[in-house]
Amino acid sequence: MYGIHASLVTPFTRSGEVDVKSLERLAVHCLDSGADGLVALGTTGEAAMLSAAEQRTVLEVCRAVSIEHGTPLTVGAGTIGTEDSIRQARERAPLADALLVVVPYYLRPSDEGVIDHFAAIGSAVDIPLIAYHVPYRTGKPLPAETLLRILALDCVAGIKQCAGAVDHDTLTVLAAHTRKAILCGDDAYLYPMLQLGASGGVTASACLAPAGYAAMAAATRDGNAPRALALHNALLPMADALFSEPSPSVLKACLVDEGLIDEPAVRAPLHAPRPESVAAALRAFRAV
Repeated sequence: MYGIHASLVTPFTRSGEVDVKSLERLAVHCLDSGADGLVALGTTGEAAMLSAAEQRTVLEVCRAVSIEHGTPLTVGAGTIGTEDSIRQARERAPLADALLVVVPYYLRPSDEGVIDHFAAIGSAVDIPLIAYHVPYRTGKPLPAETLLRILALDCVAGIKQCAGAVDHDTLTVLAAHTRKAILCGDDAYLYPMLQLGASGGVTASACLAPAGYAAMAAATRDGNAPRALALHNALLPMADALFSEPSPSVLKACLVDEGLIDEPAVRAPLHAPRPESVAAALRAFRAV
């Protein structure tokens, strides 16, 4: 799993249903503009606030677009418990090329328990897992040693690393050259992660500016460091502005302004963003 994978929002209609036409339009826009793949039912997609039927609708739309473009679809999965995570993984695997499985949250199990969790899910499905390490959301940080043990599992194809920084554990994992995908999940840190050898990124900001992120990744691959740095410096203010309020509220409002989705609605407990936050993000986007 390499390159830029756009983590899709789930658009809603004015009456609160999943907006299939907007979702399809956004997915096509991301891929036509250079994204290497799509991620559905992630945090950006408000997956936890969707019913089972709505989740299925999102997957069917994204699967169809991915097949048409010949690009991979990664699908979010995983809950607080292993049994329920296995159930969810089995339900979603038939429409996915890989599953993005979050480290179990809230309970803060032992590192051994986390490793066993990924091994159990991987043995239950026949597609690869991408381990999603996001300790500022789960409350469960994993040291480099444990991350490398997870990457050593046959069922794990890579890791989405969201440490909120390029910390020492991230440096250690990148330096290990595991031959598995190390994906940056913090939009602001994508450039330094790519420069240090990351395979790519899973980015919500790529919904709004897929061409910019694709160009930054391409410049890195081509060894054009000045071009990649210039793109990073241009994209960073936009990424910061998009995450100035709980995601994806600002992002959705910007996507409406650009005509990529029809309504900016988010589901409770998320709130509509302040107008000044949206204005700041749009200014930054248009300056890219």
